[in-house]
Amino acid sequence: MVVPRDPLTLGGRPCAIAASVQLVGDRWSMLVIREVMFGNHQFSQIARNTGAPRDRLTARLRSLVEAGILERRPVREGARHEGYYLTEAGTDLHHVLRTLLAWGDKWAVTTPPLRLTHHDHPLELESHCASCGEKVDDADVTKEMLTQGWDMRGRLDEVLTEVRTEG
Repeated sequence: MVVPRDPLTLGGRPCAIAASVQLVGDRWSMLVIREVMFGNHQFSQIARNTGAPRDRLTARLRSLVEAGILERRPVREGARHEGYYLTEAGTDLHHVLRTLLAWGDKWAVTTPPLRLTHHDHPLELESHCASCGEKVDDADVTKEMLTQGWDMRGRLDEVLTEVRTEG
């Protein structure tokens, strides 16, 4: 089970992005999660397909299990070897990785090396609001800091000091 972090204990702005990046933000963690999503559960498969050094991979797998994103269990009934499987929290990262893949296809590679299909057509992602069903347009999204002492410019006492020294 993932243990949520108190956002006030993070450095900088209290933010769920910062807490998420602490859990899954390094290169090897995301590639491990990708491989498990692709159905590769054994250490040797994950090592081969990520290219991660074995010691670093061991550390990442351990941290992802401790964080509640992966779990270890037998690869199949009666098997001697255990594999790595996504927990509910890990499965929820499907959306993040699909979005990162779409961004990478557009901006990070010359030619997409992988295609995701939905039924009989290429998968194209759009963000829709689950409450009203509308396509999300950034112009329609407002941001509101819920943490006392902060606004969108930053920590209020630091923002006020900055304004006083600049003015």
